[in-house]
Amino acid sequence: MQAETTLTERPDAQHALGVVLVVCSAAAFGLAGILTKSVNADAIVIACWRGLFGFVFVLGYVTWRARRDGTGLGAFRLGWQGCLMAAVGAVSSLAFIGAFRNTYVANVTIIYATAPFVAAGLAYLILRERTRAQTLVAALTSLGGVGIMVSAGIGTGNLFGDMLALVMTLLSALYIVLIRQFRDTPVVWAGAVSAAIVFFFGWLVADPLAITFNDGLLLFAFGLAFAVAVILWTEGARLVPAAEAGLLGAAEVPFAVFFAIIFLSELPPLSSVIGGAIVLGSVVAHAGLDWRNARTRST
Repeated sequence: MQAETTLTERPDAQHALGVVLVVCSAAAFGLAGILTKSVNADAIVIACWRGLFGFVFVLGYVTWRARRDGTGLGAFRLGWQGCLMAAVGAVSSLAFIGAFRNTYVANVTIIYATAPFVAAGLAYLILRERTRAQTLVAALTSLGGVGIMVSAGIGTGNLFGDMLALVMTLLSALYIVLIRQFRDTPVVWAGAVSAAIVFFFGWLVADPLAITFNDGLLLFAFGLAFAVAVILWTEGARLVPAAEAGLLGAAEVPFAVFFAIIFLSELPPLSSVIGGAIVLGSVVAHAGLDWRNARTRST
């Protein structure tokens, strides 16, 4: 008797599942802004507890994956390459939290959306990878959108947060380049180690125990959301083409802005709306062309 076809044996069902997982990952990443601004603690304390909870949850996932794939302790070997990635990720996480505390959620997520283009520039400088004309046009257009947002913050209390968002984006782009350079490094585990580094740093320089019970619950949710987002992205990206995963990942921006409006009543200024429309349009157009070209090649 022929066995029934399971979900994992059907390519169309696999693809649909991958789409759902990547979109849900974007939604989980989009919660970062409102969770950061909802906690009554300084940025280092928030990063400290987010790092702890994120590390614990991701450690559980990596352990489960290692047992399932039979990789054993190999899933936990970083080497100096993985340690470098973890250090870059840790500094980026601190800038990430600080940015949300000092500017609009929309500004941070939109500036961060340019990370793939910044990564393309760094890949050219570090790895001598040639940049396509399509990417160059999208990068220059996005740069104009970011310039509109950042220039509007001059003379206000938001400029520092915008600068931190730019630092975070630069470091995130460097992280992407390191992933490409060190292909054999366990990326998810490197992310978990970076979270642990942030936790220990926060424990040394701040007072993480000086938080309320409600803040503790929010920080637990923050760490959980971070881990869930990483896990969903990792699992979903396995089931869809890379170009499509990048296109779907752009949904993080509207999710973050929507959550900020609903839960924080934070309406971004006109400059952020204009600059954000330019950046998001560039990202979606670039990823959409990649996706279309990938579909054309596959057919």
